[in-house]
Amino acid sequence: MLKQNLQFKLSQKLSPQQIQLMKLIQLPTQAFEQRLKEELVENPALEGSTEQEELYEKEEFDPQDDYDEYDGNESIEADDINIDEYLSDDEIPDYKLTANNYSDDDDDRESPLAAAVSFHQDLLNQLQTFILNDTEMEVAEFVVGSIDDDGYLRRSIQDMVDDMAFTQGIFTDEKTVERILKSIIHELEPSGVGARDLQECLLLQLKHKTPTESIALATRIIDEQFDAFTKKHYEKLLTKYSISQEQLKKAISEIEKLNPKPGGSFSGSRVTENIVPDFMIRVVDGELELTLNGRNAPTLHVSRDYQEMLQTYKDSRDKSAAQKDAVQFIKQKLDSAKWFIDAIKQRQETLFVTMNAIMHFQYDYFLEGDELKIKPMILKDIADMVGLDISTVSRVANSKYVETPYGTKLIKEFFSEAMKNDQGEDVSTLEIKKILKTVIEEEDKSKPLPDDQLAEILKEKGYPIARRTIAKYREQLDIPVARMRKKI
Repeated sequence: MLKQNLQFKLSQKLSPQQIQLMKLIQLPTQAFEQRLKEELVENPALEGSTEQEELYEKEEFDPQDDYDEYDGNESIEADDINIDEYLSDDEIPDYKLTANNYSDDDDDRESPLAAAVSFHQDLLNQLQTFILNDTEMEVAEFVVGSIDDDGYLRRSIQDMVDDMAFTQGIFTDEKTVERILKSIIHELEPSGVGARDLQECLLLQLKHKTPTESIALATRIIDEQFDAFTKKHYEKLLTKYSISQEQLKKAISEIEKLNPKPGGSFSGSRVTENIVPDFMIRVVDGELELTLNGRNAPTLHVSRDYQEMLQTYKDSRDKSAAQKDAVQFIKQKLDSAKWFIDAIKQRQETLFVTMNAIMHFQYDYFLEGDELKIKPMILKDIADMVGLDISTVSRVANSKYVETPYGTKLIKEFFSEAMKNDQGEDVSTLEIKKILKTVIEEEDKSKPLPDDQLAEILKEKGYPIARRTIAKYREQLDIPVARMRKKI
């Protein structure tokens, strides 16, 4: 039996231009600058200009000039071009949002970067200070190459022996590699490098310290009672070594000074990324002032050369097919340039109105810097204020930074859910987390507070929260459980 069903489906499809605009909005300032450079390279009809060039263009091209639309005989798309649309100087942008505290000189100011030596290269350089034969040097260099960025040797000795034989033609044995590891690699700086696990890493660092009673005790604890130490079973350690709490405290203090990731401390092993704020908020005469980073407002215009090409085509009497193909290409590039300029304008407007709404929603915080005054705020609140889609607000908030008198902040950190206090008032979860963090910081570290007691304390402060919610907030704050916060 044949059945027919009629179904209605409502769907919304974004055009390629809308998708590209959403991607532009999502880009932070540095990524936007890179995207702009790529577009300038890919589209010769799009150009950046200085203020002097803009003035020259205004004199060179009279906006009152009229051009007749070419009416060709052949039916090709190029015949439909309205040349007036491309020959005007309207593309000189008048939408620039400049920051009051941003000058043209800032664009040219660059911080010199030192040519840093990488972590692994530094280890290889240190190998040159040891007297080794050719085979030993090859083995040592291979072992250094197997060390990860944290400074650990995660591969087994047997795996390295096999790999050296099959890939490097270096024939050795486990005993030789183990000897070179202990006598050479483990003597390199920073101390602890080349360790197979955390326990060995800590022992290597203790070995290189000046011997004292506390260092000797710390070494015994890590070597013999590592599991008890990591689980903070301090009573067991006191009984095991028949020591006082003060002696144990000093030994633990020495251990806490050690670096669990020796490779990570190397100054040249990481590239520090500077955060460029997308917005600036200042307090001027008791009022908030918002500006968009001037680097988000580039000066762009349509290429004068491409405009002249179209004029030449319009004036030409003999319009060949080849010329019409060239005009088709020019039209495509000009359309793309015009769209990109409009998209940047729309991006600026979207960023500014969204951040302006966030600033006014959290006015009390931006005025005083008191985190307890951050109000509950969700994406829909801002989307309703500015008339934008929630996804658009999310793109602005998730990747942008704002510079305030209280530091540079990631905008998404100002968004939080609301919870009721004992007065029935809406309070931000950020406020509750702030209070929870303060309570934990002020607790007696010899007897840390478990989650159920933390819940009781917050309830007494006017925030009735379940124990499981306390656990969730504690994890979000990257605070360990009570047992792991214990100190002597």
